[in-house]
Amino acid sequence: MPSVPWLNLVLAPGLGPAGAQRLLEHFDSIDAIVSARRQDLMAAGIDRQIATAILKPDPQKLGRAEAWLSRRQHHIISCRDERYPVFLREIPQPPPVLFVSGDPDTLSLPQIAIVGSRNPTAGGCDTARQFAAHLARAGFAITSGLAVGIDTAAHLGALEAGGLTIAVCGTGLDYVYPPQNEGLADSISMQGALVSEFPPGTESLRSNFPRRNRLISGLTVGTLVVEAGIRSGALITARLAGEQGREVFAIPGSIHSPLSKGCHQLIRQGAKLVETARDIVEELGGLIDAAVDAYATAAAADTKDKSEDPEYRRLLTAMGWDPVSVDVLVERSGLTADEVSSMLLILELDGRAETLPGGHHRRREGRPK
Repeated sequence: MPSVPWLNLVLAPGLGPAGAQRLLEHFDSIDAIVSARRQDLMAAGIDRQIATAILKPDPQKLGRAEAWLSRRQHHIISCRDERYPVFLREIPQPPPVLFVSGDPDTLSLPQIAIVGSRNPTAGGCDTARQFAAHLARAGFAITSGLAVGIDTAAHLGALEAGGLTIAVCGTGLDYVYPPQNEGLADSISMQGALVSEFPPGTESLRSNFPRRNRLISGLTVGTLVVEAGIRSGALITARLAGEQGREVFAIPGSIHSPLSKGCHQLIRQGAKLVETARDIVEELGGLIDAAVDAYATAAAADTKDKSEDPEYRRLLTAMGWDPVSVDVLVERSGLTADEVSSMLLILELDGRAETLPGGHHRRREGRPK
């Protein structure tokens, strides 16, 4: 039996979420599937060629996926895993597995998708960045698709606010698309997570991106469209969100701008018109407390106290008991700025540190009761 049997399913060409779901319902467990005979898989409605691929996955593809999973903070989460996102589980034919680079527990936080044009106006980028920062401070993780334009602005706004952000990718996570966002992808994996249903080795294909959009809407409680033309892919994400029973928000713009026409169309179709991030927080704010409690419970389940980790001890020692900036912590601890920012967020959630006005941080004694 393979070391990671779920890889047999996702590496089988042509199987897809529908075929995987059919097999899981028929055999009940992944071990039973990969231990079955080919004729048994075919009896469950699987094509002969696909059944063969499940039982004998391509060695090169399997080796590549296993090598990726062997690295630090690389995870595979199956639909039978307790960490599999609750909201995503509710959509029709959810992906059988998710590949995650970063902290998989962030997927359990309430998420808002912010999407829009790849060629936005400067004002659209500023708006996306500001909305993302405000919503991140309000307790939402900001989810988008790592594309240039509005997606990039949304991720950056969350990162700059010290919040969490999730990038849903249309490639395997050993590729970054677009390539110019490689640095951004590294920051997201340190302060949130990169997520894909595609195994390592999957390159950028046009057909992958509607599936990526389905994940963006499926992971989130609502989708905000900032700027979008009438044929924008962001409208696909918004449509999928509506079909999945999620909230859809749109920011209106000038009647003369082509990038406002998609948002105005959504508003005519029933999307909620928003002018400030507060409009969204008031609509969805009740979700925050329960989700943060769930995240805290998941963090507490980790048997190793973060403050006992050598790097966290080093950071706490460098912090001392007086307010200190990130730059000073980087200098004192020898850690990178990305590492410090990510660790500070964990320490704050754990009750070991607090953020003060002016971007300073201070150590706290003990944990909140």
